[in-house]
Amino acid sequence: MSALKSGMDRKTARKYLDEPERLSQPRPARIWRTRVDPLAQIWPEAEPRLRAAPELEAKALFEHLLMIRPEQMRETQLRTFQRRVRQWRLEHGPAPEVIFPQTHSPGEVMQLDWTHAKELEVSIAGHPLDHLLCQAVLPYSNWQWATRCQSESLLSLRAGLQAALFRLGKVPKLLQIDNSSAATHQISGEGKRDFNPEFLSLAEHYGLAVRTIHVGCPNENGDVEAHNGHLKRRLEQHLLLRGYRDFASEAAYDQFLAEVLTKANGQRTTKVAEELAVMRELPPTRLCEYDEVECRVCSHSTIRVKRVAYSVPARFIHRRLRTRVYEQHLEVYHGTEQIAHIVRVPGRQAVIDYRHVIQALLRKPGAFARYHYREDLFPSNTYRRAYDRLVQDHGMGAGELEYLRLLKLTAELGINAVEGLLGEMLCPDSLPWRAATLRGTLCPPSRVELVEPIVDLSVYDAFLQEEVAHAA
Repeated sequence: MSALKSGMDRKTARKYLDEPERLSQPRPARIWRTRVDPLAQIWPEAEPRLRAAPELEAKALFEHLLMIRPEQMRETQLRTFQRRVRQWRLEHGPAPEVIFPQTHSPGEVMQLDWTHAKELEVSIAGHPLDHLLCQAVLPYSNWQWATRCQSESLLSLRAGLQAALFRLGKVPKLLQIDNSSAATHQISGEGKRDFNPEFLSLAEHYGLAVRTIHVGCPNENGDVEAHNGHLKRRLEQHLLLRGYRDFASEAAYDQFLAEVLTKANGQRTTKVAEELAVMRELPPTRLCEYDEVECRVCSHSTIRVKRVAYSVPARFIHRRLRTRVYEQHLEVYHGTEQIAHIVRVPGRQAVIDYRHVIQALLRKPGAFARYHYREDLFPSNTYRRAYDRLVQDHGMGAGELEYLRLLKLTAELGINAVEGLLGEMLCPDSLPWRAATLRGTLCPPSRVELVEPIVDLSVYDAFLQEEVAHAA
């Protein structure tokens, strides 16, 4: 009856009734096996490998042993092997690093770091945007601000830090950063990484003490490292709610990013107020967010800035120009006149604008075939297909000349005005065409009425008499 009421087996209930002391005694640990160890033959070979390389994964080691000892193992023993490795690491493996939680004081420190945001799959007008986010975080209140950038550089650091400070409105005591080359590129005589003079100048302007974490210890910058993941998850959720990831312009994406961060910071107002109460005021001036360099235009109609060639209008060949290098773009000046605004493209060795060289190429069309930057003269895939079609219809020399005339038309009217009609001309069943065909369609000639001039020689006679009278 006791077994029936307690849901216990009758034999087990009889044992407890016959020996009540069993209830108060702990159950002895079982030290014997109930079946043959399936890893008995292979484990003596696996354990030395784990001791030599504790970071070796159980699955990789299992697959290796299965390949060299197929007669002693089976594929179905993977889970058993993983449990054995996990138990071995618990008893004999190295202890994991202990992370000690820190207590932060309000207004004391700001942490700064970069994170790649390519996984967000954001696009601008249909083109994928590969970018980074430079993020600043206050560990005490978790206030955060991030700016879009292209690289982990001093320019992006300057822009990101100033954007965060002026958004916050106050300055903390300390700036903490990892060993990025943007801040610690200089190598001292002792082989240690020292702060760059430009970075120290930026910190001095805002009265910030600076500190780096130890090499290989990202946990020391743990707050901003964690917020990098939190920010991208938050952006991912807002993109899902938005329904699409394409933005009309980079400015529209920057506005979206600012709105997401503003909403996140709106939940931290109490602690942020505590931090602002003990922070210092901002300096009255904001540092410029560009580097200025002087460069000479070579005979290729290009300048070289930070090891990248950029084209400029050919009329400035052999002239010296002044270039403002921003994180996202260049502004090129001749004197006080801005002659070019060039978007910086990461990973490129040259950025060539066909509008700068097309007039010279039309005078020397034979140079196009082996032009070093030839691929940059195809503004889009449509133009590349147009070039192939023109060469196919008219031959190599004549086809290249027609393509250069097409580029000249595009430089005059703009790519948006030409590309649509150009796509229609590339249909497989369309007849051979030339650049003049597109020009005639896009720029129809206006009708001019010719009027025969009336010649009145009396005006000349009067002029001749005046000259004769003057000579006399």
